[in-house]
This record gives sequence, C-alpha cells and structure tokens, in this order.
Amino acid sequence: MNKNDYKIRLENKEDYREVENLVRESFWNVYRPGCSEHYVLHTLRDNPDFINQLDFVMEKDGKIIGQNVFVKAIVEADDGSKVDVLAMGPIGIAPEFKRQGYGKALLDYSLEKAAELGYGAVMFEGNIDFYGKSGFDYAEKFGIRYHDLPEGEDASFFICKELKPGYLNSVTGVYQTPKAYYVDDADVEDFDKDFPYKEKLKLPGQLF
Repeated sequence: MNKNDYKIRLENKEDYREVENLVRESFWNVYRPGCSEHYVLHTLRDNPDFINQLDFVMEKDGKIIGQNVFVKAIVEADDGSKVDVLAMGPIGIAPEFKRQGYGKALLDYSLEKAAELGYGAVMFEGNIDFYGKSGFDYAEKFGIRYHDLPEGEDASFFICKELKPGYLNSVTGVYQTPKAYYVDDADVEDFDKDFPYKEKLKLPGQLF
C-alpha cells in the first residue's frame, strides 16, 4: 500500500448498497454466525446522532474497499453532567485488503477529520492491539466506565482516544452506547434476505 493508490471521501447515497455489502463481507462470521453490522449501518444513516460529515469511504481503482462512520454519544459524569463524545463504527475493510495498512490509513484520516470538527474524544468497543497503534488506550485509564459492566469485570474491550488533549482530565463517569446501535435480530434477518446467500458458521473466537 502507498498513499497514492487510494482516496478517502464522504459517502453518498449511490454508495449505500455497495458499502453495506462491503460491511457484510468484512464482518461475516467474525463476532457471531453471520453479522448484523450491515443492518446497523443501514439504520444509523437515518438517526439524528449520525454524523454525515464523518461518513467516509475508501476507494482503490474505482472500487470502495473501506468505510468508517461516527455517532454522537455521551458520558454520564459522576457530577451529574453529560459529556459529549463520539462513538465509532462500524469500520470495515474488504477482506482481500485487510492487514495491508488500509484500515489504519482510513482510521487515522477519520480521526483527524473528527478532531478538525472540534470533537473531544472517541470511545467504543475495539481491539487495543489494532487501535492502540492509532493512539487509543483503555477507557478506564481516563476514568470512564462501560455501562452495565459489573465492577471488577474485564473492560479491556472498551477503548478511548482524546482528540483534544486533556478533554477528559476532570471527567469520571459512565459511557452509554448510543441506542442507535441496538437492532432487532428479526429485522437483521429480514434485511439480509436482500443480499446474496452466505453460510452462517459458529467459529472459535466469536463473541456471541
């Protein structure tokens, strides 16, 4: 990969189905048999917390090979206030282009644009081994707890990056996953019928 063989731009309506199929291919059988991420993205676009200015696709040779989106979220601070942050994802790269640097390039570009728009921090559920290379750390180090997670439970999946240095310095509290990310399994099944058949497999390492 080099910086001259791809471009990153905002998604447009003509891209929707191609991008949803890319997300489906990227997440299929990764976290569960099948996936729901393509339907999550489909519903996110109509949500008022979805940020159109941070809805990106990555193109290579005229084909969309990656995408990333952001959603407004909050931390319910222990002092009773609400702190505005961002949630991120789904972020996906076409399977044939994974582990070649495209995902990190898209991620870093997206974070840079989010910072330029004035957002203070991003937090979500992700793998620190990958996202740590772009400046993410465990959210608990910032004093932010994951909603509904019992005290003492492993929270290493919950990560955070400040876009404004010191943005969370005086904050402790609980992150709430945006309701926009919650979808009904039956709705996912109905939506998926519009895509080519793929076999659902139960594989080692899946979370659900």
